[in-house]
Amino acid sequence: MAKKNNEPYEYKPREIEDMSDRYLRFGAGKISGYSACALGILCLMAVLCFKFPVYLTVTEMRQAYDVDFMRTLLLIGLWGSVALGFIGFCLAKDRRPPAIGLLCTGIAFVLGGHTVVSGDTTHNSTGLALGLDWLVLALVASVTLFTFLEKIFPKYKSQAILRPEWQLDLIYFCFNHLIFTFILLIGNYFTTTVFNWAVSDTLQNFVQDLPVVVQVLILIVCADFVLYWSHRTFHETPWLWKIHAVHHSVEHMDWLAGSRNHIVQTIVDRCIALVPLYLIGPDKAALDIYVIFAGLQAVMVHANLGIPFGPLKYIICTPQYHHWHHSSEAPAIDTNYAVHMPLFDMIFGTYHMPDKHWPAHYGTTVRLPRTFFKQLTYPFTRRGKKK
Repeated sequence: MAKKNNEPYEYKPREIEDMSDRYLRFGAGKISGYSACALGILCLMAVLCFKFPVYLTVTEMRQAYDVDFMRTLLLIGLWGSVALGFIGFCLAKDRRPPAIGLLCTGIAFVLGGHTVVSGDTTHNSTGLALGLDWLVLALVASVTLFTFLEKIFPKYKSQAILRPEWQLDLIYFCFNHLIFTFILLIGNYFTTTVFNWAVSDTLQNFVQDLPVVVQVLILIVCADFVLYWSHRTFHETPWLWKIHAVHHSVEHMDWLAGSRNHIVQTIVDRCIALVPLYLIGPDKAALDIYVIFAGLQAVMVHANLGIPFGPLKYIICTPQYHHWHHSSEAPAIDTNYAVHMPLFDMIFGTYHMPDKHWPAHYGTTVRLPRTFFKQLTYPFTRRGKKK
């Protein structure tokens, strides 16, 4: 039993609707069919990245690639898609996924396959490019790591990998990764233009003289303080809430759920997050460690993970902690704003973490539209109210 505003509240276990028709079972053709579809699309995108690198790939990432290794992976992916596509086409009731996979693989082969001739990498006057390579790498890594973890350590065992609205969240995942360079340019311009006056060489030299581990801890604390207040402002300001409500409209939590972010929210979050990093001026090694930590944690806290973190859950934000932030239950509304650590929620009175309980309900109390474009325009319509 818990109380908020002096009203008693009884926690109840979450009831998952029947998703048996969505399960991926061996021998049914779904696994091979969807795998073929995913591989075919990813391979086609990889071939396009080779053909038009200056327009489709991130410059900094392009410089770090081992081209021969990437071509070998592409070769394996292409023939893997062909093999899985034929298996799925023979076994699956729904032949659309394997058919799409085979079609995309065929186009990839026509365009050159793993021996495709690389395009020019020098001419792009705008400096803007779709982060198609970033999308491919992030999707492969996320699916491989977090789908594995969710199957080994699930909080809700009966929740299917292809749970309701996974397609919508995949659209968000793709969209937000494709505009990666655009958002990065806006964030860098914002921080260097607005906060250039606040840069202190003395402070930055002091920070850079510290051990890398200490620098990372400073980045985590400072970034979390800024993001806590930004997040809280989005919740407690009605017109900003309509933007942030898109993120909270998710009703089934997993690693993909965190991708559902309105583009305005994504841009603001990027700009706000870069400010402390820019002012502190840490070593590149410390910055890289922080970026990797922040990226992995952002996905993990939304995941369907029941890993017992023990006392660590009072030090870093965990799935249980952030799931309560996404709950539509009364005691949890407007709580757990922190991104990295629960510290600032504890200090400012917005901490909510009943030890033995997880949310029974997720989403917003007022249901949002369920399509990408309707959610994109939702914050700018007159309808909608807080929470």
